[in-house]
Amino acid sequence: MIRFDSVSKRYSEGYDALNQVSFELDAGEMAFLTGHSGAGKSTLLKLIMLIERVSRGQVFIGNRPLNRVTSSQIPYLRRQIGVVFQNHHLLFDRSVFNNVALPLQISGMRQRDQARRVRAALDKVGLLNKEHDNPLSLSGGEQQRIGIARAVVNKPSILLADEPTGNLDPELSAEIMQLFQDFNGVGTTVLIATHDIALIRRMSYRTLTLEQGRLLQERDEQ
Repeated sequence: MIRFDSVSKRYSEGYDALNQVSFELDAGEMAFLTGHSGAGKSTLLKLIMLIERVSRGQVFIGNRPLNRVTSSQIPYLRRQIGVVFQNHHLLFDRSVFNNVALPLQISGMRQRDQARRVRAALDKVGLLNKEHDNPLSLSGGEQQRIGIARAVVNKPSILLADEPTGNLDPELSAEIMQLFQDFNGVGTTVLIATHDIALIRRMSYRTLTLEQGRLLQERDEQ
């Protein structure tokens, strides 16, 4: 599903964020991506989303090389990829419902179909009764659930998360991680970037470790 083939990323100021990174994540697999701050985790996710382009090597989604994806094709590719951020990136001038509906509105889906999809996503994350609320009125854990609902409302085949539990206490972190497991359980490929080593050890999934832009080791305990 996701393959990195000797991928390097150098930014214009001469900083090497990734250096000769190679790995493959199978369809329906769930894995962690870890490493110190600045190790290259966010850059790796940005290459999958085509927010950044590789300097050398190749990234594939399925059998599709991303260097052949044109700028006009990027929005269509991103519909396959849901993204969850640490800081939610919610719009506080909109209701919970309209925050989750945003990707569907951008894609031009009919309003009737949008409503069905949004309510199904909110139901999956346990927030169906909050659809009319403003996100500011909700807790940090609930805001993160809104972000997850928005990420999965398009039914993506890939779900990426960048430090999704960084601002949450251990109990809320466990609840959020259970949601990722639930989506993985129905076939979604999940890659979670985190520096929370204790969380990784509790979950016991395959782990990709970056150190100064290089893939250091893998740990698979399943």
